[in-house]
Amino acid sequence: MDHLTFILGYIGTGSAWFLMIVILLISSIVQWRFRSKFKQYSEVALLSGMSGQEVAERMLRDNGIYDVQVISVEGQLTDHYNPETKTVNLSPDVFYSRSVASAAVAAHECGHAVQHAVGYSWLSLRTTLVPVTNAASTLVQFTLFIGVMLLFFMHNPLVLAIGVAALAVVTLFSFITLPVEFDASSRALAWLNNNYSVMQTNDEHEQAKDALWWAAMTYVVAALGSLATLLYYASFLLNRRN
Repeated sequence: MDHLTFILGYIGTGSAWFLMIVILLISSIVQWRFRSKFKQYSEVALLSGMSGQEVAERMLRDNGIYDVQVISVEGQLTDHYNPETKTVNLSPDVFYSRSVASAAVAAHECGHAVQHAVGYSWLSLRTTLVPVTNAASTLVQFTLFIGVMLLFFMHNPLVLAIGVAALAVVTLFSFITLPVEFDASSRALAWLNNNYSVMQTNDEHEQAKDALWWAAMTYVVAALGSLATLLYYASFLLNRRN
């Protein structure tokens, strides 16, 4: 415990702020790059002429999944799979578009549906943690700032300790999300690679792979950012208590 306290104490100085700033800058670059790639590949028409909806429905059928509905939802980059309602939710830019980007995103979201159908353990764990993580996220919003104030002025670490514990849950969730996202992309790319009626050239497949890789990187930097924030508040708490 003494070694952990020393390490966190060291990280909790100016180096923690520097780490968070670096990760924030990297996150901004990755987000910009992902949106740039999505826009670029959204302008590349699929030779097959299939829409995102048609790609999703084809992938579901090919994997023997008939109880999942593909629907359109409002917003931009709001695409997701809902295991509770068994719906693949695609934004209008993906649902109606007949581009490489829309095919990649649609197949990725169906990758989650395949994970659900086969009982992929990381997805099951992630789904189980959703209610707990939502509650923890709410706690984080109210406890960290108030906790620091109480610790500084009243030397009471309880509220900050609760906030750090809640932030630890959120951070754990963000890291559990990583294998789920990478596996969904792997399933999507494998299916696209074996279905020439959807993507008919190697160029289309490489572009889809590139788009999904940058999408995955947004989850990586988000997880690292959450970890950096957790280390900062944990070190601040331990420094004040010692």
